[in-house]
Amino acid sequence: MGIALIWSIITVLVRWIFYKRRGAISYDSSDQTALYIRMLGACVIFKQLFSRDVRVRSQVGFEPERRGSHPYLGVDFRTLHSRAESAGSIPARRIRRLFSFQRHMLSSRLLRGAPHLNTLHILDEDYCGQAKCMLEKVGTWNFDIFLFDRLTNGNSLVFLTFHLLNQYGLIELFQLDMVKVRRFLVLVQEDYHNQNPYHNAVHAADVTQAMHCYLREPKLAQSLTSFDILLGLLAAATHDLDHPGVNQPFLIKTNHYLAALYRNTSVLENHHWRSAVGLLRETDLFSHLPTEDSLGIERQLGSLILATDISRQNEYLSRFRTHLDENSLCLGHSSHRHFSLQMALKCADICNPCRPWELSKQWSEKVTEEFFHQGDIEKKHKLEISPLCDSEANTIASVQIGFMTYVVEPLFAEWARFSDTRLSQTMLGHLGLNKASWSAMEPEASGSSEEGESEPTRATEEPSSRASSQGSQES
Repeated sequence: MGIALIWSIITVLVRWIFYKRRGAISYDSSDQTALYIRMLGACVIFKQLFSRDVRVRSQVGFEPERRGSHPYLGVDFRTLHSRAESAGSIPARRIRRLFSFQRHMLSSRLLRGAPHLNTLHILDEDYCGQAKCMLEKVGTWNFDIFLFDRLTNGNSLVFLTFHLLNQYGLIELFQLDMVKVRRFLVLVQEDYHNQNPYHNAVHAADVTQAMHCYLREPKLAQSLTSFDILLGLLAAATHDLDHPGVNQPFLIKTNHYLAALYRNTSVLENHHWRSAVGLLRETDLFSHLPTEDSLGIERQLGSLILATDISRQNEYLSRFRTHLDENSLCLGHSSHRHFSLQMALKCADICNPCRPWELSKQWSEKVTEEFFHQGDIEKKHKLEISPLCDSEANTIASVQIGFMTYVVEPLFAEWARFSDTRLSQTMLGHLGLNKASWSAMEPEASGSSEEGESEPTRATEEPSSRASSQGSQES
């Protein structure tokens, strides 16, 4: 009887591990090898069994084992934006995802020509209806990713990325196993923290959709190889993987272990890249390719993701501007094509101000909510409040005006020089209208017309520091 009980407990624990899986990447500088670290093990299990729930401890802000001197270091970033859930209940969102995944597995079998035993007509009707109609227009700039996420039951990143990989013929061309592709995308989506108001799987899906729009631009469409397109889509889908919802300066000033691991340099971007590599290896997505090719994919994927570091914005922008001034960007060279992909991903990452107002406004509110939440945490723990994170000193309008003026406009002006198309003009048009809309709101936020005249000025003071701070969080 005792052995049966122990075996039952072991079985439950194993199932729980796979159900609650999380992962991260560490980097061994001695041999330059990405090491996959499972963040669930016996110690975590026993913490769950014999300690108070990790959510409660993380929300308080303390862990028994601290990595540094500051008490905030032990916080589980996944719970920063979480709300209390009833004990013992499975979130309805997760149940819907399971149904959606089951539906995707059915579609994978159908694409392979395999017979199916259960037709699941009711489940298929949802996907093949409104969501499928939206995917037919996935290349339009006014694509509503929020609506698409609702229609796919919170699986927008999985649905959209799989659709694009299939539409470009990449699954067949690279002989990818569709089950592995599906599993990889599901794990990617689950490793985004959807408690984050902004840096979540919907943002990743939005960036991937924007990247698709840029890949279809004539200058790129005529030059990029299938390998370039595969890299671009994977980088867009994973560019913010496992984002904690706080920026790099916050991790540095709290002596977080990630900051020490990456020596305070592109901390988040390095972590996103290594996390993506971990999932590629865990799912064996490219295991059928020669080792040199799979390592090349990982290396170039990192080069694209690291380009989203806003602290290197001027470096990339200056190089891009020089190429355009000298007309020296030759997309026949692989290095120049890769650089154009880097610039495309940078544009896709911060393209929210260039979307139609109805979409742009929602993103602005979400990113500012995340900023202000970080500021509240810093106030609570008596840390220096990061620029743009103080809700008492900033408004959504002032934050957006500064960001558009000093980060977005210079980048998209050069992109329009590179790709002078209808899409580029549309984006610049939306950018101008959205900036005017926020400027019109700023006097209302200040409470009087005289004070309102000074608000935009305050928003544009110290442009380099303010813009860099916002960009480091939004990218």
